[in-house]
Amino acid sequence: MTNTLLLITLLVKLGVAAAVASALARSRTFQQLLFADRRRRSQTVALMAFFLIPLTLGVWIRATVPNFLAADISFETVILLGLLLGPVEAIIGGIVLSAPAVYHHEFLALPFNAVLGLAAGLLGLSVEKEEVWDFTPFVDLSLYRWVRRNIRQPRIDRQILMLFLIVLFEIAHEWIARIYPRRLFALNTGLWELQPLVWLCAPMVVGIALKVWNALRIELKLEEQKRLLLEARLDALQRQINPHFLFNTLNSIASLVRIKPELAREMTVKLANILRALLKDHDSFVPLSDELKFTDDYLDIEVVRFGAEKLRVEKEIDPRTLHLPVPSILLQPLVENSIKHGLEPRIHGGIITIRSRLVGDRVLIEVADDGVGITAGTSTSVSRKGAGIGMKNVQERLEVLYGPQARFTVVSNPGRGTLVAIEIPAGALSD
Repeated sequence: MTNTLLLITLLVKLGVAAAVASALARSRTFQQLLFADRRRRSQTVALMAFFLIPLTLGVWIRATVPNFLAADISFETVILLGLLLGPVEAIIGGIVLSAPAVYHHEFLALPFNAVLGLAAGLLGLSVEKEEVWDFTPFVDLSLYRWVRRNIRQPRIDRQILMLFLIVLFEIAHEWIARIYPRRLFALNTGLWELQPLVWLCAPMVVGIALKVWNALRIELKLEEQKRLLLEARLDALQRQINPHFLFNTLNSIASLVRIKPELAREMTVKLANILRALLKDHDSFVPLSDELKFTDDYLDIEVVRFGAEKLRVEKEIDPRTLHLPVPSILLQPLVENSIKHGLEPRIHGGIITIRSRLVGDRVLIEVADDGVGITAGTSTSVSRKGAGIGMKNVQERLEVLYGPQARFTVVSNPGRGTLVAIEIPAGALSD
């Protein structure tokens, strides 16, 4: 093999490894199987099929197509199977990968791959999974970090151990192939000054595949952490209850126990309904009718606290919207915001109006009050500084659940009241 052909073959081999690793990484099924904490036997077989089907074909191409030696990365594949899956899977994989070679009379391929799979599997068991994923194809950086660390504090570095063992496996591979050239395939230059490039290509191929998949693994972990964070935020928002409301309600019940025991009992039942809805595990979406019942319990308590003459509630609900799903505990923060920041500052109180209607394939929900409104300078602000975090929390939930398909607007006239409008898809959650 000429020097130019060898260098081209090594470069193409690195490209093949990157291309195969990237192609596999695009499969959602492959991702789920590769990064699963535990796999059933059928899942392990499926994962091995992802590796073996294309790469066994590569061995066949190498054995049948002249000068396309870079298609065969079976040596590195067996090492990857050992590091990621274990010795048994690596041995089986090595045997399968050797089938085309054995068919073309390279009879040492099968026993060599089996022994290599055992060695790679034992190596994988001796190091932590995170150390496997951290293995880097940038050999010079690994050696540089290893030298720096060991100058300060000598210790065994498993990353360097993996690097040296893979190189050692490749040296043994090349040595056996040199003794039995027609019974085992390996790249052999015949020039000692270029042979180290062949030896170092093996850990580079292994490292490239691990780096591609590790980048995907980190990305999926970040997505999972983001999903869990969003779920925690949604759960916190769904369970949120103003402690002042609870304190005031209990005080109101205590004051009514003697003079109006029946009303006190009704308030206790409604408060229990609210707490039960807040504390239980429930879906992110409920029919609008259920959301209105929850809001009614809250409003009934507030009407008793403030007096029917000071707090009045009106509803304009389109019957076609009652069965449509909406985010749970959507209205209560808006109603609470209207009472606390719109009507409570007024001596004579006011009216809260809840509306819903169907507009094409979208649901429009409005909560309006005729209270003091929002102070000048913040009349178009969704978060409105003086109005607490209720509306901001609702807006954030809509953004998480619907993305750009949701609209949240606030229109306020100081001294005349505030209108909060929510527009969401009718019965459809954005992907």
